[in-house]
Amino acid sequence: MMIDEIIAEEIATIKMNIEKNGLKEKRVLVTGGSGFIGSWLCDVLISLNSEVTCLDNLSTAKRDNVNHLLKEKLFKFINEDACTFKSDTKYDFILHLASHASPEEYIKRPIETLRTSSLGSHNILELARKSDATTLFTSTSEVYGDADIIPTPESYFGKVDPVGSRSCYYEGKRFAEALFLAYHREYKLDVRIARVFNSYGPRIRSDGSYARVVPRFITQALANQPITVYGDGMQTRSFCYISDTIIGLLLLLTNGKARGEVVNIGNPEEITILELAQKIKQFTQSVSSITFRSLPKDDPRRRCPDIRKIEKLLKWKPKISLDRGLKKTIGWFFTNHL
Repeated sequence: MMIDEIIAEEIATIKMNIEKNGLKEKRVLVTGGSGFIGSWLCDVLISLNSEVTCLDNLSTAKRDNVNHLLKEKLFKFINEDACTFKSDTKYDFILHLASHASPEEYIKRPIETLRTSSLGSHNILELARKSDATTLFTSTSEVYGDADIIPTPESYFGKVDPVGSRSCYYEGKRFAEALFLAYHREYKLDVRIARVFNSYGPRIRSDGSYARVVPRFITQALANQPITVYGDGMQTRSFCYISDTIIGLLLLLTNGKARGEVVNIGNPEEITILELAQKIKQFTQSVSSITFRSLPKDDPRRRCPDIRKIEKLLKWKPKISLDRGLKKTIGWFFTNHL
């Protein structure tokens, strides 16, 4: 199995932005490495000649995402849980992405979701401390809850329901953030935290409870099926194309100025969900109708990142507009799923 042309082109673009950041011949552990963002990181790291260990128990990810890397001498896949994984390898870098990420999915598996963020993060941090590895944690915009401040800066402490149906995800992530910074303060471990806002692009899952809004709308539109919008569609989100997300994460991982920092990684281009559905219908030339369903409990009204901190710290900002990113993603789904 080979990587497809669309993804290969994106990897080449990513490398142009991060190639000089000292990842060559470094040992890198990626937890959740078969997932959407994790598999992209594995691809880019291998292309930079890093020695990559992909750790994933495949509870939410597809091994297909990394099967093409199994032939690479510098790549190793380990099917284990981040909560129990042990290793004597000394890693230079660890990217801790292992997590449930789809609301429909983590609401069904709240205990496992909390275990991964708590026990899994503790286990990986102990491994990082043994290696003295620079360690990046992918947190989420969900830590802000139903934010009162839009665009939302890192200094905002959040407006969350600690016992609501989604709390297993965002409270788990909030605990993990606290744990990472505790290791930084007590053990001087070099940690960095990325609060990722709604990333999308080629390879994102569109099936069942794993489907997020962009791939769900695209597959519905391409099949000329009704596009299902929850609530009245006036809630907003901000979507960041995968290549921009990966560049931001790798700059955060490798820049010495980012030690102990927490930053938003996202695109501040805010859009309503109804507008998103209409765009995707237009770009796919679909005859789908747009239908409305009940809004899930605890669904945030607005979500948009303030990215001034990462712009100043790392000179990063997204380059791919929503229209361009959607067209790229639609092209990939058309090629790979029809």
